Amino acid sequence: MSDRWMVEPIAYIRTDFSDKFGIPRQSGRAPSLMGRIVFEPKFRTPDAIRGIEGFSHLWLIFDFSKAHREGFSPVVRPPRLGGNRRVGVFASRSPFRPNPIGLTCVKLERVEFDENEGHVLIVSGVDLLNMTPIIDIKPYIPFADSHPDAVGSYADEESGHKLHVVFPDALLSIIPENKRAALIECLSDDPRPSYQHDPNRKYSMRYSSFDVHFHINGSTLEVVGVDEL
Repeated sequence: MSDRWMVEPIAYIRTDFSDKFGIPRQSGRAPSLMGRIVFEPKFRTPDAIRGIEGFSHLWLIFDFSKAHREGFSPVVRPPRLGGNRRVGVFASRSPFRPNPIGLTCVKLERVEFDENEGHVLIVSGVDLLNMTPIIDIKPYIPFADSHPDAVGSYADEESGHKLHVVFPDALLSIIPENKRAALIECLSDDPRPSYQHDPNRKYSMRYSSFDVHFHINGSTLEVVGVDEL
């Protein structure tokens, strides 16, 4: 029996993030951030998603396609621990793993039919890079998957961390109205690595077809520029 097998993407997700910087660190942190799951032609049969509308949330198993690397490190430095504390790779959600496979939970908003792409899943609360390969999709089952008394170790320390976002109307008006809420949610989630605290530093985050520039001072993030790409 072989200890290796081939895995192929069943779909790709399209999101407003073409760069890793600024993507929410966990799903649901930016509830308005949308994704569009387009199946590969081989898997576009409507039979494969029959009954999926009965579930409010889905698990996506995906490939950390931009994190492939040779070798294996048993420890990683999670950004939320300041980038200087090490934990075991299996005690983290780092993308740098022996097998670069990720798991995330998204809300299923609806199923759409497109003449060219077939049946497409529209999901929200995403935390994935544009064109991330999806390896599998499974329904979220509340009685089995929800554990209200679960303990999140060091991840709980920053679970409530949010920034106050100051976004001048003149700059916000450049962003399409249907993308503003998600952008503000992503900014409030503090895109910086935890070890960066320079109030004079200017950050840039690529979102949809825009570069958004901002400063962070204490618990306030102020947007200072928006460039259309």
